[in-house]
Amino acid sequence: MIPNLTHAATMTKPTQLPLTPEATPLIRVASAHKSFALPAGGQFHAVRDVSLSVRAGDIFGLIGKSGAGKSTLLRLINLLERPDRGTISVGGRELTALSKRELRAARANIGMIFQQFNLLQNASVFDNVAFPLRLRGGLDKARIAQRVEECLALVELGAKSDSYPARLSGGQKQRVAIARALASGPAVLLCDEPTSALDAETTRALLATLRDINRRLGVTIVIVSHELSVIGDICNHVAVIEDGAIAEQFALADAARLQHAALTTLGRELARHVAAGMAGIAGAIGAADTRKEALHA
Repeated sequence: MIPNLTHAATMTKPTQLPLTPEATPLIRVASAHKSFALPAGGQFHAVRDVSLSVRAGDIFGLIGKSGAGKSTLLRLINLLERPDRGTISVGGRELTALSKRELRAARANIGMIFQQFNLLQNASVFDNVAFPLRLRGGLDKARIAQRVEECLALVELGAKSDSYPARLSGGQKQRVAIARALASGPAVLLCDEPTSALDAETTRALLATLRDINRRLGVTIVIVSHELSVIGDICNHVAVIEDGAIAEQFALADAARLQHAALTTLGRELARHVAAGMAGIAGAIGAADTRKEALHA
């Protein structure tokens, strides 16, 4: 969990939009299509005319089977992959209409973490987190050091500042990646299968860190996973991706109603998983209340 640090309040706050149904989405994907040329000829349509909106402050999941197109869709949001057609807007700016220079500046508002961490192996934890700040420019050494300290404190790795990736566990490497992604104070954090290389206990701890970052900093999170437990444990809303398109999307709060009503098999499985978790929590609370009443009888 994120410690209650006094200097955490000094971190740059992302630009937030009102959390109302009528609010302009922080992220808007409009009729996006992405294809790749196949070695033997022809095209593979990874994303097919997808439209998607994510509100500020949300934790939004993209779930689907391997090859469904969910990671490609995620990479369209920050234009690591550029759509063949359609538009991508973040924070009211249409990224697909920006020049290369403008896009570099806009990407400072979008952090990203990857399945394999993508750390600089010959750089310390400090230098990994400092890397995007140095690349961006405009900060002196003292401010960079302060910012790195803040970000490492958020992921509880302050004591690992001088360590190198080879000496870190998988969970610690992913926390360094999160700290690096947060260094520029982004409004959006994109997570591409961030737990697939982690064990169950480390996964739970990492999801708790992401949840606290969302709650305390207001960072909007879009997370890709093929694991029901990951999407069910952290997300507020989800889109099920099949064959490059959105087959359905719904709020996880509606899981109990959607156990049999969801349109896709994966959607129904996810709804049942979430509903079972909710029932377990309710049962535990009820049992605790019963014991409390018996003690006071």
